[in-house]
Amino acid sequence: MFTVRALASRVNHHLLKSQVASLGLLHTTASCNGAKVAVVLSGCGVYDGTEIHEASAVLVHLSRGGAEVQMFAPDVNQMHVIDHSKGQPAEKETRNVLAESARIARGNISDLAKLNASNHDAVIFPGGFGAAKNLSTFAVDGKDCKVNKDVERVLKDFHKAGKPIGLCCISPVLAAKVLKNVEVTVGHEDEEGGKWPYAGTAQAITALGAKHAVKEVTEAHVDQKNKVVTSPAFMCETKLHLIFDGIGAMVKDVLKLSGK
Repeated sequence: MFTVRALASRVNHHLLKSQVASLGLLHTTASCNGAKVAVVLSGCGVYDGTEIHEASAVLVHLSRGGAEVQMFAPDVNQMHVIDHSKGQPAEKETRNVLAESARIARGNISDLAKLNASNHDAVIFPGGFGAAKNLSTFAVDGKDCKVNKDVERVLKDFHKAGKPIGLCCISPVLAAKVLKNVEVTVGHEDEEGGKWPYAGTAQAITALGAKHAVKEVTEAHVDQKNKVVTSPAFMCETKLHLIFDGIGAMVKDVLKLSGK
């Protein structure tokens, strides 16, 4: 027999489910007849997942470009969990990449294993250390890294289908590892007094057999042959709006290559 408290709890639970469903419906139906773009996330938070500002910038520019977006993430545990207030690992704590990515996606996200290139016109990978920790082992193994099997499959399938692939920040290393003779950028090749703190990544990209192109933070590099578009984003220490503009250039070129 229900108590008043139990009944109120159940009502609140159903109201919450209804509100979440409504939000998800609004999120998924607010699309145009433009390109269908898959966005692959790697968690939530720069040091152990997706860089949130980059993900937001990608989504804003895709929305402005009239794209229909579907988000994905692998259903695996993070390499580790970082306490972002301290910049240190949170001992004995584990988090799931898909569950954490759902925070950015407002709950509207699918397992990366379900991503089929035939259902989309393009795919974009925002950056954040999650790309180097959860989508691959680059953060630990450098040029000898392994890439998550579904990430590798997705990259190869889109490439084989001649569909554009967008990547920013550290995520271009995924394409450098998986695709042959690809051209990407992570910005500059020298730290320049700390402005480009991760400049060493350019050498790692070369070691992977890819070609690195020097670009400014507001620019995107387009590998026309492979239809791979990259931008430096937070590889550069600079103002947020410049990073936003660079990601916008990447998204614009991805949509242009999609033909939609």
